[in-house]
Amino acid sequence: MNFKKLAVLLLLIVSSSTFAQKCSCQDNFTWLRKTFEENDAGFQFVIDKKGLKEYQNHNDIFSKKIKKVKDLNTCKEILFDWMLFFRPEHLSLAINQDFVNKSLSQTKTTSEKEWEKLEISEDQLKNSISNISQPGFEGIWTTGPYTIGVAKRNNEYIGYILDVKNSNWKQYQIKFKIKENPDKTHSAIFFLGDYSSKNFTDVELIGNNFLKIGFVSLQRKFPVNPEKNSEITDYIESLTAENPFIKEISGKTILLRIPSFDYSNKKAIDSVLGANKALILSKENLIIDLRNNGGGSDASFQEIIPYLYTNPIRTVGTEYLSTVLNNKRMQEFITDPDWSAEEKEWARKGLEKLNSNIGKFVSLENAKVQERKQDIIYSNPKNIGIIINENNASTTEEFLLQAKQSKKVKLFGTTTEGVLDISNMYFVDSPCKDLKLGYSLSKSFRIPGMQIDGKGIQPDYYLDKSIPEYNWVRFTEKILNAN
Repeated sequence: MNFKKLAVLLLLIVSSSTFAQKCSCQDNFTWLRKTFEENDAGFQFVIDKKGLKEYQNHNDIFSKKIKKVKDLNTCKEILFDWMLFFRPEHLSLAINQDFVNKSLSQTKTTSEKEWEKLEISEDQLKNSISNISQPGFEGIWTTGPYTIGVAKRNNEYIGYILDVKNSNWKQYQIKFKIKENPDKTHSAIFFLGDYSSKNFTDVELIGNNFLKIGFVSLQRKFPVNPEKNSEITDYIESLTAENPFIKEISGKTILLRIPSFDYSNKKAIDSVLGANKALILSKENLIIDLRNNGGGSDASFQEIIPYLYTNPIRTVGTEYLSTVLNNKRMQEFITDPDWSAEEKEWARKGLEKLNSNIGKFVSLENAKVQERKQDIIYSNPKNIGIIINENNASTTEEFLLQAKQSKKVKLFGTTTEGVLDISNMYFVDSPCKDLKLGYSLSKSFRIPGMQIDGKGIQPDYYLDKSIPEYNWVRFTEKILNAN
């Protein structure tokens, strides 16, 4: 090997080593663009719609934005904004917690050192609230791993951490801010687990002890006042439930609440349905409350279909973009201990087909449209109302597309989020392991004839703001009884 070749080789080794040790925001942007352009199933679809010139202008703007960025948090937020050119959901960019945990042993993160705080102890907050005859947002609340104090400062209500479990958040760090708008409604900025922010225009105190900030639900811990309205109590029970449940709400009506279609909930959903089959089939009405159910796995809703079936249900399939990186997901399925032998065989055959068509979109099924038929049509339930809202997405929307083909089913609520056409997410680490990218592998054959992304699924009965959310179940039951 001559000297020049050796020098080039050494330079490449040093550059690669340096890049692996510490990635700049520019390095991460270069990786993100390349990975997304080559592997995301929705990339070319958007380029065809918006045009290559608009995309190039978008890249130029963000190339300038990241030049002076030094901290990972800011870099992540800017890069995620770059991704929003393509769609609002079924993509993600998060700081890799494994990387953060390792970094914490060496130096404190910007979030921990510089994050805004409100240092009021729990006892101090309780003392100040005890002087308020009718506390509204002020108080002590719980949601997930957080215990949050809320105090009023000037014209804002500040939510800050009092206690937290299994999180990088620290005591007294500010978790959200609520402000009153000129029309007397409220809006909020809420900081998620990775310190990224999300703005909500829907902030509502329901009853005495329940606070809704967008899709975030908080229960009051102090001061707790008895709830006089049983509908509000039932509503809070339903929205804060982590597991599916069935409840008889009248002589004619059963309520089935499903918070999530995540695959980890499949057994629980199937178990609830199986244990209550006789009860469900004995009632004229079934209400399925799916509010804030953001999706999960299609397998999780399969056992619901027999109860609503009236005629063959057509399901339009998807096609997968085959790349070396994308196909690794199938390899992971094959070695997943939670997958059955039948599911692994499907993955093995799918991987073989994908690997034979690198660079192309591939359907893993024999037909673009599948039709589900069953011999039994139950006489009960006669009427089925499914309650939906703007936080329903992905798999939940797929369920709705199938369910609404039944003659028994009507949808109640508000238009869903509209996140289904580009789907099946896969997650990969950046070269420095500091960021984790989530992008999509598949595209629906419904495009463009019945696009859901950006449009959502509309209800048959729109429940406007004059109908309180805690009254949606009773309103739905009233309509079902009238049929």
